[in-house]
Amino acid sequence: MTSALVLVLMFVLLALGVPVGFTMAAAGAIGLFALGGLDMLLGVLQTAPLSTVSAYELVTVPMFLLMAEFVMASGIADDLFRAAAAWIGHIRGGLGMATALTGAGFGAMCGTSTASAAALSATSLPAMLKQGYEPKMAAGVVAISGTLSMLIPPAVALVIFGLLAEVNIGKLLVAGLIPAFLVMLTIMATVYLLAVFDPQSAPASARVGLRERFHRLRVIWPMLALMLVVTGVIYTGVATPTEASAIGAFGAFLLSVWKRGFKPAVIRQAALRAAVSSCMIATIIMGAQIFGYFFAMTHVTQDIVLWVGALDTSRWVIIVCILLMYIVLGAFMDQIAILVLTVPVVIPVIVSLGFDPIWFGVVKIVTAEVGMITPPVGLNCFIVARYANRPIGEVFQGIWPHFGAHILIIAVFLLFPQLTLWLPSLMK
Repeated sequence: MTSALVLVLMFVLLALGVPVGFTMAAAGAIGLFALGGLDMLLGVLQTAPLSTVSAYELVTVPMFLLMAEFVMASGIADDLFRAAAAWIGHIRGGLGMATALTGAGFGAMCGTSTASAAALSATSLPAMLKQGYEPKMAAGVVAISGTLSMLIPPAVALVIFGLLAEVNIGKLLVAGLIPAFLVMLTIMATVYLLAVFDPQSAPASARVGLRERFHRLRVIWPMLALMLVVTGVIYTGVATPTEASAIGAFGAFLLSVWKRGFKPAVIRQAALRAAVSSCMIATIIMGAQIFGYFFAMTHVTQDIVLWVGALDTSRWVIIVCILLMYIVLGAFMDQIAILVLTVPVVIPVIVSLGFDPIWFGVVKIVTAEVGMITPPVGLNCFIVARYANRPIGEVFQGIWPHFGAHILIIAVFLLFPQLTLWLPSLMK
């Protein structure tokens, strides 16, 4: 009964607009007080915040966020899109496919979906509209391409999942590489098919000469080098994800200085934005830790595991139901909030069913990409509408083909787990 009342309280606070971290901390604290009185509550409050923020792996988050801010300050997204457009823009739907390539490239540098969507809204969307693309098609491909940042190292969402699920973050980041590549190809294939069936919606641009194509590639080589270094040191075991994040942040700083010059005001603003975002994430994780202690005391997680284990149904039916739940939640809630609310409960169930938590983490993040574009919340759609000054309804109309394509690629990852687990199995 206490668990049900605390859950109701938590959802009421969320509905009132209370920040997720404070909501979970308050609900967990009230639950602990109801269970064990003031002594239990004070015991948890004295240990949980310190143990959370002192975790070595948590340093990965602010470093990757700082890397993202320096990359945004460098303006590399413009160069990425121009280079991709020069190579494939002459194909029907080419600028849309170039947007997917740019989303993947920028995602490999920034790690956050919202930053990637904002950058693409300011670069590729105006170019597609100028070329004569149907507005809803252009907006849809920008919204979905921004979500690639959730899968490609330094994917902050994967790092947070790893912290909450207590799995190897390095293997988790590497596990996202092949799925990210396949998701990018899925977006490109969707754009191509839309252009084939409706040629007027995605006209081809003028062909760029071979010399100009290679010239535009030379502009982006530092970005490619940084991306390969950050991923490579994790994959080879030369550095931990935490150390790789520091290397990435420093490399992005040098990239920003190379592109824009040394501007103290820009550096200060980038550091400030990264610090604010890091504090927000740390607060959410601390709140989740306090709430997690309450759940542990009530044995809710153990009861759910036992209940699921007793179900007379296939484990695949259960995993599909869990992913459908994530799609529904993603239509109403922020993805970080969904992670901290569900991962501590879901992961024991996943493990008890015999699934690999690293594989599930990647599949869950791909599912989260669907939530990032699904109405009524669909955060990436609102970001595209805001930055591109387009009607939100137009953006939502453009995402449905990508919604269907993503459901298909999720089914592929369910059927073939080795697409996710092969690369991590080769790591040192």
